[in-house]
Amino acid sequence: MLLDLTLLQYLILGMLVWLIILTVLLVRTITHYCRLTKNITKKDMKTVLSEILNRHQITGKEVKDLQVVVRKIGQNIRNHIQKIGFIRFNPFLQTGGDQSFVLSLLDDKDNGFVLSSLHSRDTTRFYAKTVKNGKGDDYQLSKEEKKAIKNAK
Repeated sequence: MLLDLTLLQYLILGMLVWLIILTVLLVRTITHYCRLTKNITKKDMKTVLSEILNRHQITGKEVKDLQVVVRKIGQNIRNHIQKIGFIRFNPFLQTGGDQSFVLSLLDDKDNGFVLSSLHSRDTTRFYAKTVKNGKGDDYQLSKEEKKAIKNAK
């Protein structure tokens, strides 16, 4: 009799634990289902799944379109100014300070131009020279211009 009573208590305790586990699982399943059917008026499973598949297809297409755009931008960006070099120097002994400068603006392949400013007491003159592959195209580059190209990062 005593053995039957203890066995009955363990059986009731086991069933209570089992009931709590099933309740937790049921609540989690219901909340998950409610999240799936959040913005859908007809809440049947077929509608929910077809809506999810439609959204997935649209998202996949958008991702492919964005990949094409990113590839085009990656190819096109090589032709834009990416490297800038700047140095100041004093070309004439009679002027004080480093008032003259060289500015180099280059793309990924070291093509672009250098802009030189020579400052004297009376005037300031600007010169521009094209650069191809890191070297002067039509004109010879000065040592300062070569240094500005080398410093371009």
